[in-house]
Amino acid sequence: KVEENKFSDHTIDELIKACYAMGKVKTGALIVIEDEILLNEYVRTGIDIDAIISSQLLINIFEKNTPLHDGAVIVRGDRVVSATCNTSISKDLGTRHRAAVGISEVSDSLTIVVSEETGKVSIAMRGQIYRNVNADFLRGKLKYLQNRNQQVTKLRLLKRRFMNGKKDSENLGE
Repeated sequence: KVEENKFSDHTIDELIKACYAMGKVKTGALIVIEDEILLNEYVRTGIDIDAIISSQLLINIFEKNTPLHDGAVIVRGDRVVSATCNTSISKDLGTRHRAAVGISEVSDSLTIVVSEETGKVSIAMRGQIYRNVNADFLRGKLKYLQNRNQQVTKLRLLKRRFMNGKKDSENLGE
């Protein structure tokens, strides 16, 4: 049973198919999958799409030198709601990977990144990035998100941001 704001197994299949097809030809992509925390402030920065997810749609959106290829796609349920979204939390977040981690720190979303340089697929969740993931790992994380039924509180998000900032400071030797 798929809840109102969750997504179907077909959507998972289409996301995986698109990501690894784009990876093979080194087409960069940033796909943010919304969970319970609505990402309306990011959706508003992009162009409304409101289309059912298909691998062909995602591949077409991220095709180089097309009007929609820059920025992130926001997925809500089984639909692409917006493209060319700006997910940067600060001006320092230039790369897709940093943008993915940034949005995962302030929401309960899962973000898929396809590297334009390497073609490798990574995901960001809960302020952490998992690099060079295979299709089975990605499917497992998408299934987890699909079936998760938890309220993420603002306090938990603030705690996550604080702990991740503390780790970053320790890594810099501060």
